[in-house]
Amino acid sequence: MWKFEHTITTTAKVETIWKLYSDITTWTEWDKGVVHASLEGAFTQGTKGILQPAGQEPLHFELTDVQPFRRFSDVTDIPALGIQVCFTHLLSESQEGTRISHKVQIIGPNADQVGPKFGAHMVDGIPQTMESLASLALDKERHYA
Repeated sequence: MWKFEHTITTTAKVETIWKLYSDITTWTEWDKGVVHASLEGAFTQGTKGILQPAGQEPLHFELTDVQPFRRFSDVTDIPALGIQVCFTHLLSESQEGTRISHKVQIIGPNADQVGPKFGAHMVDGIPQTMESLASLALDKERHYA
């Protein structure tokens, strides 16, 4: 298994960040590594979707846990590599503001061999994506204030 986690704190509200998470059409705005994202239904557990990372083929994923304003998780099965990529996105409030945590795990029969190389770009990309998410949330709050 390979895993990585990153946490930031922002003054953006949980509700604003959740709106960006749950409106999958915004994912390409705050995650520059994604060129397309779509869902085959509502943002609820069990809904399937397609995510296309930049420079890669589209990947199918499924929302495995959705707890509004708190967390959501998804899994992408990549059988050709013998791995599954599991993401968890967490929101919590602290005295400093909203804590955003993104966790990723690569599991499966080839996780030990493929995980470190496959996940290496995520170590750089996830922190940038989270900063972009927080920045977009703050921009939206200023725009609607």
